[in-house]
Amino acid sequence: MKLGFFTMPIHPIEKDWRQSLREDREAFILADELDFAIALCGEHATDRAENITSTAIFIATLVDATKKIKLGTGTINMPNSHPVAVASQIAMLDHLLDGRFVFGISPGGLLSDAEAFGNLDADRNAMFLECINHVLKIWEGEPPYHIKGKFWNVAVERQFMPQIGQGYIPKPLQRPHPPIVVTAVAPFSKGVTEAAARGWEPISANFLMPAWVKTHWPRYVEGCERAGRKADPANWSVAKSIFVADDDRTARDYATSADSPYRYYYSQLFTKLKKGRIDLFKTHRDQPDHEVTLEGICDKLVFHGSPERVVDQLLAFHEEVGDFGTLLYAGKDWRDRDLGRRSMILLAEKVMPKVNAALARRRAAAE
Repeated sequence: MKLGFFTMPIHPIEKDWRQSLREDREAFILADELDFAIALCGEHATDRAENITSTAIFIATLVDATKKIKLGTGTINMPNSHPVAVASQIAMLDHLLDGRFVFGISPGGLLSDAEAFGNLDADRNAMFLECINHVLKIWEGEPPYHIKGKFWNVAVERQFMPQIGQGYIPKPLQRPHPPIVVTAVAPFSKGVTEAAARGWEPISANFLMPAWVKTHWPRYVEGCERAGRKADPANWSVAKSIFVADDDRTARDYATSADSPYRYYYSQLFTKLKKGRIDLFKTHRDQPDHEVTLEGICDKLVFHGSPERVVDQLLAFHEEVGDFGTLLYAGKDWRDRDLGRRSMILLAEKVMPKVNAALARRRAAAE
């Protein structure tokens, strides 16, 4: 199992934005130094807590600060973007990273973003599909472009001057395009099936209960079968909220206290999602809404402890949801910078080697 990093950073709203961004960058650089395979971040334009406003710009600041790690948009919120802007900017980013780029896309889930961009009442799923289809057609084609849609049209005809290169929309370095990933946030996600059928790979969100994470694999298999390809667990990534410390007490205090960044993270999400999407936090479909509490969410979704304890938690989780290829460490605010860094170091150096050794023994015993 590979180790990756995924952050939809949620910082205290009173925290200096410069400090938050510095720490977010530092986490990506540390992930590279620790040989994490991939690191992705989300974007929101209208949230003081989730304050990376452009994942592409943020990643661009890491081009020369990282050496090996693949960097990804997790995600570009397609309805809020013009397909020409996405196609040209992502192509440039892929070249800047010398092909170390992964293209994460989504319809966008923050409703204040949708309102600000004027698509709150629109069919954002339809906008998402049209935008990514336009981007792929741009990369496949040559000018003059003739791409028409319900929401966007793309053409360069009257100002096309091939002799000087005017009118060309850039193509990415990786051809036909960078790997495309989508984050699944719903139980029994139909989006996973549709993504797999198109050759895209899924990420299961870290705020889904294990029972719902488990439902993504059959959906992925269904989509791969439709496309005539074999479903490989190596292509499935699962994000988890994890905090590792040198001892259980330190981990428990940091992960569960009233001012814990983990508790703050889920309190933000609980507030945003409990109107209409509270099912994400339920342990079974018939669970009454009033039984869903912040305490219960944190207890089920945050793994914490010494390396030995976290190894046991991850192996039990793997046993419950099934085999997957990449564990994505879900980034949180560094209330304590030293403990935040130490958690990533311990996960990479102490936890994952033991997890992978145990999984290898399981597979050998099953053969």
